[in-house]
Amino acid sequence: MPFTSNNNLPVPLSEIKLSIDEAQKSPEKELPAVSNAASTTDLLHHDDLAIEDPWALPELEGSGPSWKELNTKQRIKRVVMGIVKGCLLLGFLYFFVCSLDVLSSAFQLVGSKLTGDIFSDNEILANPIAGLVIGVLVTVLVQSSSTSSSIIVSMVSSGLLNVKASIPIIMGVNVGTSVTSTLVSLAQSGNRNEFRRAFGGSAVHGIFNWMTVIVLLPVELGTGYLYHISKAIINSFNINAGGQAPDILKVITEPFTHLIIRLDSSVISGNAIGDPETKNKSLIKHWCVTESNTVTQNVSVSNMTECNIFQCFETENGTFREMNITIKENIDKCTHIFVNTNLSDMAVGFILLTASLLVLCACLILIVKLLNSVLKGQIAQAIKKIINADFPFPFTWLSGYLAIIVGAVMTFVVQSSSVFTAAIVPLIGVGVISMERAYPLFLGSNIGTTTTAVLAALASPADALSNSVQVAFIHLFFNLTGLVLWYVVPFLRLPIPVAKIFGDITAKYRWFAVLYLLLSFLIIPLAIFGLSMAGWIVLAAVGGPILFVVIVVIIVNVLQKKVPKCLPPFLRDWGFLPTWMHSLAPLDRLFSSVCGCCCKKCNKSEEEKPKEQLPADLSLGDMHCYDNPDFVQSQSL
Repeated sequence: MPFTSNNNLPVPLSEIKLSIDEAQKSPEKELPAVSNAASTTDLLHHDDLAIEDPWALPELEGSGPSWKELNTKQRIKRVVMGIVKGCLLLGFLYFFVCSLDVLSSAFQLVGSKLTGDIFSDNEILANPIAGLVIGVLVTVLVQSSSTSSSIIVSMVSSGLLNVKASIPIIMGVNVGTSVTSTLVSLAQSGNRNEFRRAFGGSAVHGIFNWMTVIVLLPVELGTGYLYHISKAIINSFNINAGGQAPDILKVITEPFTHLIIRLDSSVISGNAIGDPETKNKSLIKHWCVTESNTVTQNVSVSNMTECNIFQCFETENGTFREMNITIKENIDKCTHIFVNTNLSDMAVGFILLTASLLVLCACLILIVKLLNSVLKGQIAQAIKKIINADFPFPFTWLSGYLAIIVGAVMTFVVQSSSVFTAAIVPLIGVGVISMERAYPLFLGSNIGTTTTAVLAALASPADALSNSVQVAFIHLFFNLTGLVLWYVVPFLRLPIPVAKIFGDITAKYRWFAVLYLLLSFLIIPLAIFGLSMAGWIVLAAVGGPILFVVIVVIIVNVLQKKVPKCLPPFLRDWGFLPTWMHSLAPLDRLFSSVCGCCCKKCNKSEEEKPKEQLPADLSLGDMHCYDNPDFVQSQSL
C-alpha cells in the first residue's frame, strides 16, 4: 500500500497534496503502475466498507485453540470455566427476574392509590382515548401487564366497568408492556453497534403494538370488531370455571422475593374497584396465615323492628340478639424484611424501587459481559445458526411461524412477557439473534401472555365468568389481528425497517433512546390524555393538524428515498428548512454542552477504540487517503 511501506521514509502531506494536484492538472501524465494498483485496491476496499451492513450479524470471536490442540490440563480448565460461566449466567438471570418482580411490587406500592383513583373514575374510562392512555400509563407505572389485566378483569367481574369500555384499556396495556425490553436495551449503550441492534430489537416490539393500536382502535370504535367476535366465541362454547393459571416461574422466584416483600393482592383489587374497606389499608402483607371462624355473639339491637324477625332479649345494658359473626384470626406472621416496619407504603416503594433498579442494571451489565465471553467459538456459531436457520425451500416461510410458536410457549412457561422479551434483547445486541428472527419471537410472546390471561379469567366467580373470559379473549384477538396485519404479508412487516431507523439514530445519538422512552410512554400519552379530557373538539383541533403533518412528512420521506423525481426540486431534500427541523445535531450539541466533561470522557474513550463502524457512518466521498491508520501514525499531522 502507498505511504505505509517500512522500507521508505514517510512522505510529508504537503508533497502528497502537491503530487495529487499536479496529476489532476496533467491528465496526460501517467502515474506509476504501483500507485495505480494501490489506488484501485483502496477504492475497492472503500467500496466494500461503504456497503457494509451495520445490521448484519457480526462474526463471533474464536475461543482460542481447538479442543484437539489442548492438553489434558487445558481441557479440564476449559470445561471448569464453562461450567462456572454457565452457573454465573443462570445466577445473574435468576436475580434479574427476581429484581423485575420486586420492581413491579415497588411500582405498585408507589402508585397503587393513584391507579385506584384513576380506575374508579367512570367518567374518564368512558372516553376511549383516555382509556387507551390509562392502560399505557398504568402498565408503565406498575411494570406488569398481568397486574393491569387482573385489575381490569376484577372491575369487569364486579360490574364497575363494562366490556366495551375495557377494550381501549386492554390495548393500552399491550403497548405499556413493551417498555421493559426498551429499558433493558440501555444496558448495552457502552458499545455503539451492540446498542444499535439491542435498541432496534426492543423498539420493534413497541412499534408493532403502537401500529396495531393506531389501526384497530378506530376500527373497534366504528364496528365493534373485537367485542362481537369475542362475544360470539363466548356464546358458542359452554365455558366452565377452571383452576388458577400455573405460575411456573414464580415457584422458583417467590422463595427469594417473599423474603424481601409480600403484597396483599386483595387490597390491590379492592383499590381498583373502589372498595371502602381497603381504601386506607396498607398493601404490605403482614400476616401470611389467617383463619376465619364463625362464632355466635350478642349484638346490640338499634332498630326494634328486628325483634319481630329475630329473638331478642333485654339486659341492664340494653336490648340484644344473637348473631353469627365471622372473625378473622391472625395465626402466622410473614417473614419478609418490611413486615414490622412503620414506614408508609410510598416510602417502602421508593426504597425497593432504588434497590431493584440497581440490582437490575448490575445483573443486565454482567449478563451482557458473560454472554460476550461465552458466545465464542464453535458452540456459539452453532447456536447462532440454529436460532437464525430457515427451513429449506419451498418451506422457508414456515421458519417465522415456528418462531412465533416458540415465543408463545416460552412466555406461557415463564408466565411473563416482560421476562422473555428482556432475555431476548441482550442476545440481539451481542449478535446471536437477528432482527428478522426476533420480530416473530416478540409476536409470539404477545400471544403467549394472553393465553395466561385466559386461564386466569377461568378462575373468576361463576356469575362473572362470561365477562371475564371475554376480556381475556379480546386481548388475544387484538394480538392475533396485529400479527395478521404486520406479519403474514412479508412487505407489510413495517415495524422492522422502522425499528432499524430508530436503531441507526440511537447509534449516532445515544440520548435518543431516553427521548424515545419519555415520548412514547409518558409525554405523548399524557398530552393525548389531557386533550381528550378537554373534549373531542379540542383533541381534533390540536391533534388533527399534527397528525396530518406527520403523515405528509412520512409520505415525502418515502418519495425522497424511492422516487425523488416525482417531487418538486425543493422537496427532494429538507435543506430548505431550518437545521433544527430536519436534524438532531442541534439537540446533540445542546445535550453535549449540558453533560459537559462526562460526554467528553465518553467520546475520548470511544476515539481510542478501533472505529469498526467508520464505513457505515461515513460516505465514500468523505474518506481520504490519510484515513489509513498506519499512515496517520507515521505522520506529524
